Amino acid sequence: MFEQNNKSKIDYALILIVILLAIISVFTLYTLNPYLNQNPLYQNMYLKQIVWYIVGSMIAAVMIVFDYDRLRQVSIILYGLGVLSLVMLYFHFPPGIATTVNGAWGWFKFPIIGTLQPAEFIKVFLLIFLAHLMAIHNEKYPEHTIKMDLWLLAKMVITALIPMAFLAQQPDYGAVLVLGAITICMILVSGIKWRIILVIGGSIFIGFVAMIYLYLHYTDAVNQFFYDNGMSHIVSRFQGWLTPDEFAQDGAYQVVRAMLTIGSGQLIGKGIGGFEMTTRIPEYHTDIIFSAIAEQFGFFGSSILILVYFLLIYRLIFIALKCKDPFATYMITGIIGLFTYQVFQNIGMLVQLLPVTGLPLPFISYGGNSILTYMLAIGIALSVYYHTKDYMFDES
Repeated sequence: MFEQNNKSKIDYALILIVILLAIISVFTLYTLNPYLNQNPLYQNMYLKQIVWYIVGSMIAAVMIVFDYDRLRQVSIILYGLGVLSLVMLYFHFPPGIATTVNGAWGWFKFPIIGTLQPAEFIKVFLLIFLAHLMAIHNEKYPEHTIKMDLWLLAKMVITALIPMAFLAQQPDYGAVLVLGAITICMILVSGIKWRIILVIGGSIFIGFVAMIYLYLHYTDAVNQFFYDNGMSHIVSRFQGWLTPDEFAQDGAYQVVRAMLTIGSGQLIGKGIGGFEMTTRIPEYHTDIIFSAIAEQFGFFGSSILILVYFLLIYRLIFIALKCKDPFATYMITGIIGLFTYQVFQNIGMLVQLLPVTGLPLPFISYGGNSILTYMLAIGIALSVYYHTKDYMFDES
């Protein structure tokens, strides 16, 4: 196998896709500006989004130059810092800095700097550390046996469950599900025998079906169990998902309003700023921003956004297949899981396909923490592409 005179590469296609998403985000927030400016806290959010994208672009640029392989050396540190921040939030420490937003202890509030949400950054930190664990294990045990595969599976699950447990206590079940999706995607490419994955997956599916059966036949008892354990909001959202008309003013409020908004856009939308008072939704700029796009630009505009997401996932898959380093492949797989699940969950919950969870639409929803996290993930993907060497006569 002969190595080519390898020139460092920049994936302009991936950069262009992110730029398109940034333009859609900023433009949508701009069209929402007259509505958002009614609240002093939400004034000129499109300008703030531009700032976050500029900062995120700097992070991505640094990551391109930074050899992704060095992430293996600091993976345990990043993971440890992420878990430590979640532990501090669990104990509401430090007082006055750890704070609540919408009833969840998930934020640090610093003077001048603003707020920091560890739940966003732990997503990337976890996938980096899981990739490191997988790479080390497969290097040490190249021959896969049931015993070694189960040991790798146990390490991955335990590693993911630690931050998931603290996130569940905040509570932030949306982030818990994202970490679960990342872990599952990475397990699928870990080399663990498929019969093990199918057995465990089948068991989980049977358990899920059993839970649905219990809920449908013993609804009051199940609801009471959740109420007694401080998880009443789960019951509210689950009821809103199953019977939105009955709970239109409670757990299904956002779903019903979002569906009315999306439906009102019809095929080509109402045009820029075409909002109606009857279909407005609280905090249009965050998790529900897709409904604003659908209302203004209709089915066509929404389809274009979804197409851009498909291109994003396709490009990430291309990078994962192109690189020859297992550690890099594992990281990119985790990033694919991160974006794919959040897009599917966010849009799915707005059309009543899935229950409502507090997850932003990647690259589109307003939020500094989420934008910086996504740009960090994109920076890792760009670094993998930049430092991947091409070989002559290499098997493709």
